[in-house]
Parts: sequence; structure tokens; C-alpha cells
Amino acid sequence: MPELYCVRAEFGKYTDLFLKGNYIAIGWMSHTDLTNIKSRDELYPLYKKEHPTDTSNVVIGQQVGQIARFLLEIKAGDYVITPSSDTEYIYFGIVDNDPSYFFADELDGCPYFHRRKVKWHKTPIQRSSFSVPFQNTIRSSLTVFSISHKKNFFETIGRKDLISVSEIHSEYDYYTTVLNRILELDDKEFEILITHLLTALGFEGSEHHGKVGDGGVDATGELNVSNMAKVKVYVQAKRYKLGTKINSNTVKALRQSIPFGGQGAFIATCDFQSAAKEVALEQGFPRIGLINGNQLVDILVEHWEDIPIEFKENLNLKLGLVIA
Repeated sequence: MPELYCVRAEFGKYTDLFLKGNYIAIGWMSHTDLTNIKSRDELYPLYKKEHPTDTSNVVIGQQVGQIARFLLEIKAGDYVITPSSDTEYIYFGIVDNDPSYFFADELDGCPYFHRRKVKWHKTPIQRSSFSVPFQNTIRSSLTVFSISHKKNFFETIGRKDLISVSEIHSEYDYYTTVLNRILELDDKEFEILITHLLTALGFEGSEHHGKVGDGGVDATGELNVSNMAKVKVYVQAKRYKLGTKINSNTVKALRQSIPFGGQGAFIATCDFQSAAKEVALEQGFPRIGLINGNQLVDILVEHWEDIPIEFKENLNLKLGLVIA
């Protein structure tokens, strides 16, 4: 299996230039060509010379580590991702071997001169298409870092052939097991479970609303990030048979119940059609976050200890979400 790395374009600021120029890039030591560097140890004196104000060994170690990762660890044939400027989409490509590294000798608008050639895939993938653990991993503040959730990545981009046979057969399909247990809840129980999950995720005042005339909103909650930002979310929670895919009209209908300044979330036990994913992020309308069945299980795993004992007993699962 090829390795997988993320190389940020200053949080998407230079993503278009990465794509247009078919490269990834970093900006430390912008006056030094690193073509002949063969080891991490060679980078320390060069870094200290160009960045004399960095006196902390921790900071220097972290920065040199990222440069070494970009220069020495990323190999031809490995996959790389970089987020779009709005963070809703992920671009991915394959590292080229011609050349393995080059020092940019002309300006194209990107101020980062250390570059690696990449063959980018033409169509990006929505960030929400990946598992919750994968999405959490790419929140790292580092510029260059490896990603451990490779199996989920290759499944999502349609390259299951790159996953080792042993990894495919060794994995217990707990997603299906847990979702079947969730489907045993009735509609109201499921909606209340989602309300508890909102609270576990940090939403304040989470309330269950599911009833006739609720406009499709089954729960609401407000996320207050240290009083720096607030967002009110209007949630629709639906139990659908596994294998079903929710269409765009169903997602679009939720818009009608989202007031100005709010955002929506559609949480389901199944998946969503491609058109539904596009509608959820359509410009000019409230954003609607889509959580499919597998992602719902991921969230449940993360916050199992925050779920009321009654639901734990009803689902008959124990820590790790295996059958009790």
C-alpha cells in the first residue's frame, strides 16, 4: 500500500497554484536549494542559519522534521492530499518521480520554492465523504504530516486494489453490526439518541423536536466555541434501511426549516447520493452537514461514555461497540 501524506497550501491559499503547476511545496529555508540533502541531520545547521530567531529546540525539531518528511520520506508513488480554501473539498494526487524534488527558479505566485511534482486527480472529493477519524486526522496544524487512515482513503477514492488482502479480510465489520442495532430503535428513540450525541459533541441546549409539523427538524443545538463563535444547528435524523441512498430532494427539503444564520445537519443510518452531497454545500443556501451511517458509528464510538446508560443497555453493546 502506498503511503499517504497531507501537504497544506497555507490552509488552501495556494491550492489552485499547486493544482495548476502540478506540485506540492513548502516554504522554509527559501534561499537554500536542498537538492543534495541526504539526511535529516544535514538540515539542522541550514535551518538555524536561515531562521536565527527560532531558538527553541522543540520548534526547530518540529520544523526540521516536516522538511525532512517532505524531502526524504515522501516517495514517488505515494499519495498526497491538500485541502481546498473552503476546507469542504480534498484534492489528491500521486507523487511523481521526475524530478523527485526541485527548487523553483521562477515565480508563479506561490512563495514556496521547495517543490515535489504531483499528478493531481482532476476531481476533488468532499471532505464529508471520509470517515470521522480520517477527518479528525487532517485537522492537524502541521504543514506536512502522514495520515494513518489509508484504508478509508483508498476505499473513498475507489482504489480498493491498493489495500492489502490481509487488511481487507482481517477487519471486523462492526459498522453493519452497530447500525443494525441502531435500526432496532424506534423513530423517537433514534432522534433522542442523536440529541444526546449533539450534547456529547459540545452543543449546548440540545433539544429533541421530532413531531408532526416540525418541518423535518428532529433536534437542535448551539455550539459555542469559547465564546469566540456560535452556530445553531438544525438536525434531521432518519433511520433508513442499510444500502439506501438519500436523494438531493430529501436533503433540499431541510433548507426550508433553517433560519437565517443557522446551519443544518442530516444524520442517517444509510448513505447519500452524490447529488445530495452537492446540494448540501450549494452556494447561497445554509450549509447542511451530512453524516452517513458509518460516520454516525464513528461518532458513537468516540462518545460512547457520554451516552445515557439506558441507551447503552438498549443497544446491547459494550465499549468498542461489540455485541455484549
